[in-house]
Amino acid sequence: MKKNILILNGPNLNLLGEREPETYGTMTLPQLNSRLTSYAGKKGAVIRARQSNHEGELIDILHAHRKWAAGIVFNPGAYSHYSYALRDAIAAILVPTIEVHLSNIKKREKFRRTSVIEPACVAQLYGKGAASYFTAIDMLLKKK
Repeated sequence: MKKNILILNGPNLNLLGEREPETYGTMTLPQLNSRLTSYAGKKGAVIRARQSNHEGELIDILHAHRKWAAGIVFNPGAYSHYSYALRDAIAAILVPTIEVHLSNIKKREKFRRTSVIEPACVAQLYGKGAASYFTAIDMLLKKK
C-alpha cells in the first residue's frame, strides 16, 4: 500500500533559487519538488507538493489533505515563529507532521530561533538544506 505524503511550503519558498542563495541554496522549488517526488516514488510513496504565501491558504491545504495524507513535511517559513493558527491546524488534523527548514534557524536572527509550530509536530529538522526534506520523508515512511 502506497503512503501519501504532503510536502507543504510556506511564504517566499516559491523564490527558492533566487532568494538569498547563500542561505537557501540554488535549487528552485520545482526542482526540489521533482526530486522529492522521484525519491519518495522509489520508496513506494506518493507526493503532493503545495506552496502558498498566505497563512489561511496553508491552513486550507492542511485541512483538505487531512484524510489523504499519512504524513506531512512542512516548511512554514517565517510563519514558524508566530503563527499559532498554523500550529493549531496541525494539532487539529492529527496527521504526523515534520517541520523542516533549509537553513539552521538556531544560528540565525534571534526571532527565528523559536518555532511555535514545533510543539504540534512529531519532529523538527533544520540546517541541512534539501536533505531535511528527504530525511523527513524517510522518518514518515518508517512510522506505522
